[in-house]
Amino acid sequence: MSGVSIVIVSAGRGTRMGQSDKLFMEVAGLPLVGHTWRRVDQFAGTVEIIIVTRWESRSLFENLAKRIAVVKPWRIVEGGAERQDSVWNGVNATDEASAVVAIQDGARPCTPLGSLGQAIDAARETGAAVLAKRVSDTLKRGDGQAQILGTVDRENLWAVQTPQVFRREVILAALAKVRDEGLAITDDTAACEALGQAVKLIECDRPNPKATTPDDLPFIESLLAAEAAGEG
Repeated sequence: MSGVSIVIVSAGRGTRMGQSDKLFMEVAGLPLVGHTWRRVDQFAGTVEIIIVTRWESRSLFENLAKRIAVVKPWRIVEGGAERQDSVWNGVNATDEASAVVAIQDGARPCTPLGSLGQAIDAARETGAAVLAKRVSDTLKRGDGQAQILGTVDRENLWAVQTPQVFRREVILAALAKVRDEGLAITDDTAACEALGQAVKLIECDRPNPKATTPDDLPFIESLLAAEAAGEG
């Protein structure tokens, strides 16, 4: 299989959004995760899509697949206790013949497909790549009591995003090491760091926000609306 398996991680409960399932909040005419799914479904290199979610949500995704007229083969995999467990389940469910796996947040619906393509090319070459933005804000280190201790040098600092893209054997080995050593990670590139695997940073040149709080939704909706109008 020369194409890319996409794993959409959608097992979280979105507690910071103030309701039980932020992924099915309607944004620009579709549930949030529907935009994410439809986008990767339209990517030419996608050969399969794995949806990692809570088992009780599977009927929501089955109905959503019909609503957005999914073209690429897809299936549902049950999520785990933590995000890293859900990713493990999802990656293991991908076709063994798939050379590359891209892991995407269900709540990140605006990813530029050109940037995804760049990350895939880099992962094929180096083993791992991630979309990211250079940090431009001034950073401060606090003392835990909302008091500034000092300024952090922002040179060479990046805020990583998703998709995070890997050769299949690389991410499986990295996640296995994390599990064997009982490590806790918040993103998949950290598993590569534990393995000593280099990760290429791909600068994302367009907005690629993740919906975390209600305040994120108007911006995401404006991006999706502009794209639908041909302005993006």
